[in-house]
Amino acid sequence: MNHNLKIWNNQSSWEEAEEKWDQGQKSYQKTHPLKTLSSLPQMPGITKDTSCNLTWKSTKYLLTRDKKKIFWRYFFRAPIKHSYRFISSLFTKSYSRDQDLFFYGVKDLATFEKRLACHKNHLLVIGFSYCHKPFECPSKRFSADCIHDPNHPVCRQCFIGKAVNALPNRAHIIPLFIPTVHYIGEKCFELIFAHPDKQVFFLITACELTLTMFADWGNMIGIQGIGIRLDGRICNTMKAFELSEEGIKPGLTVVLDDTQKLMLNLIRSLWRNTDEKA
Repeated sequence: MNHNLKIWNNQSSWEEAEEKWDQGQKSYQKTHPLKTLSSLPQMPGITKDTSCNLTWKSTKYLLTRDKKKIFWRYFFRAPIKHSYRFISSLFTKSYSRDQDLFFYGVKDLATFEKRLACHKNHLLVIGFSYCHKPFECPSKRFSADCIHDPNHPVCRQCFIGKAVNALPNRAHIIPLFIPTVHYIGEKCFELIFAHPDKQVFFLITACELTLTMFADWGNMIGIQGIGIRLDGRICNTMKAFELSEEGIKPGLTVVLDDTQKLMLNLIRSLWRNTDEKA
């Protein structure tokens, strides 16, 4: 990543940086318009058939599709602890929800922000699902890559590009671009075992089905954070989810406008926290 390109590093205030980004976005919308959701129908939520026995379905999917043996490999590093956490999660509410925000191990947005500010020794994973990359993404949609170049006409119109450019350049803040659930699982496991002295937090965009399916697994490995619900052409059945995990995703998803503002406000608070600790 070329941090010299990041607009937020070169402006005198957050407001000035965001205004400059938005001006460039509007300019490129006129000269390089992207395909949008306007002609695509919105999808309903998780279907009734899919929601039935969802914990079993998610467990079966994770273990049978785990070609690299990620979960077994890391699970047996601490089998008693992981088993206890997973079983306990089955008998309690795995998460709470406030509109588009899903909370795991934290009760609300204020608690999450407070823990990030007070927990000096932590890592923060900020993950973006590939399915809300634009069709024209220069790094390809089904990919863990992202150039987020503010001078690229596609990146400048992409919310992922805006959010990543707004992030503080700090070693403990780790942006990831998520093609599959096994990818993000492996990355979180790696961080947890490579940094046993650090608490791992996360802020991740995903569809409602994914945020619901894997809540127990997140609780098992002890990470805390917020899931940002995507809208648009979401996966609302297991078949759609499985196809998406193979890169077959003909529709776009989006972070809704009000939720974008919430996410950017969280990122803005990271600047305050890192400035205070510097």
